[in-house]
Amino acid sequence: MSQLLKTKDIDMLVGETEVESKRLKRSLGPWSLVAFGIGAVIGSGIFTVTGTAAAGENGAPSLLKAPLLDLILHGSAATSIVGRPGAGPGLTLSFILVAITCGFAALCYAELASMMPIAGSAYTYAYATLGEIFAWIIGWDLILEYAVSNMSVAVGFSAYFNVACDYLFGGHLPKYLSEPAFIEFQPTGSIFNVPAFLIVMFLSWLLVRGVKESAGANNVMVAIKVGAILLFIFGAAHAVESSNLHPFLPNGFAGVLSGAAIVFFTFIGFDSVSTAAEECRNPQRNMPIGIIGTLVACGILYTAVALVLTGIVNWKTLGNAAPVANALAAIGMDKLRFTVTVGALLGMLSSLLVYQYGQARIWFSMSRDRLLPDVFSRVHPKHRTPHVSTWIAGLAVGIPAGIGDIGSFADLSNIGTLFAFIVVSAGVILLRRSQPARSRSFRVPFTPYTPLLAIVCCFGLMLGLPLETWIRFFLWLLIGLAIYFGYGRERSRLNNRSGSQ
Repeated sequence: MSQLLKTKDIDMLVGETEVESKRLKRSLGPWSLVAFGIGAVIGSGIFTVTGTAAAGENGAPSLLKAPLLDLILHGSAATSIVGRPGAGPGLTLSFILVAITCGFAALCYAELASMMPIAGSAYTYAYATLGEIFAWIIGWDLILEYAVSNMSVAVGFSAYFNVACDYLFGGHLPKYLSEPAFIEFQPTGSIFNVPAFLIVMFLSWLLVRGVKESAGANNVMVAIKVGAILLFIFGAAHAVESSNLHPFLPNGFAGVLSGAAIVFFTFIGFDSVSTAAEECRNPQRNMPIGIIGTLVACGILYTAVALVLTGIVNWKTLGNAAPVANALAAIGMDKLRFTVTVGALLGMLSSLLVYQYGQARIWFSMSRDRLLPDVFSRVHPKHRTPHVSTWIAGLAVGIPAGIGDIGSFADLSNIGTLFAFIVVSAGVILLRRSQPARSRSFRVPFTPYTPLLAIVCCFGLMLGLPLETWIRFFLWLLIGLAIYFGYGRERSRLNNRSGSQ
């Protein structure tokens, strides 16, 4: 038990980043970090799951489909719910609720990221505050979070790719090569989603080439993407009809909460910024700017898009993988539809790029601590990037993205992210008590109340997720614990240093 709860000294963590064979190149400034965050956040949500959150999910009554909160409050009666209620025009409130929740968590990330400028994000923070077993759990959880996030975005990219092909060439790839092979474990007749797979592998290659090159490409994509979003907001605003916004809460607050649980997936990019801490110049100053700046910018854009989207068409028609493009097609705005489609494609490219970047850094950090095989922490001799982790992460995302659907992936990403936010928020409270004198270039205001609010809000959103998502999440954690006790615990660098080989 003493080993499982042994924490890693922060100075030791920072010192390990200077080992030449494991050292990453510091080349990112504050605006590159903000662009990284926006690149991750915008694209994974505005262009894909906003439709599902507004329209809800249909399905047969099922215990597994019922939100956990309904099961707790209503017991077996909750199984009478058919699918998940949509937020309708109240999707705007869903985004505001999630932005507030993420705001509390973002402050906690900013404090820890400025104290520990290391690639591991919440995994590293847990190692320094809660102990090795919690670090493993959160690291394993982050692998799930980043992987399934990108699986969902890759599926959405494929849908928008076909929209662009329709506009440019009057045709698109056949369904059996461009749609999920399974939806809710039911075969669709498709063989494999080829565009989803190929785009992930291309971005993996780009990431291996170097973080500076990747950041430069991301900055260009983010600029075009934000421009396309602003064109949608101002170009489609005149088509908003008040009748589409009434009733504003067709399914009451339950719909808003359900929508928030779905679109929470769209905000998780800001925590990806913390995975770049080890490749950031002046992280004590720049990491808080990158994290908080990302959340503010994206929160404003999301709220505006949600209001316009649910105002130009009836919210019940938005339940598809390309809701923005299809909504514009429904009102005859084909030129704007093409512009938004280009922005969506670039938005998803940047989102995929950042999440693949973050996932490879988590694997790299866990391998450097010898909780995963050493091969994952190999650094390319020329590009100074974790190339093995990057390629394996690409395959781990690309293959499932060719098979599955958006809904299944998004919920798993949500619960994993919310769990990570809870751990990070708890870490701030613990470090304030255990190391009050340690220098902090950024401090969460009103601690411990702000971190406690983050924990309560995140757990509340977790309760809005279906029971089946909770079951899959715990199964994933059980698999991870089996690997830790069967492999990582004995090889742990911290364990070996303590002389308990």
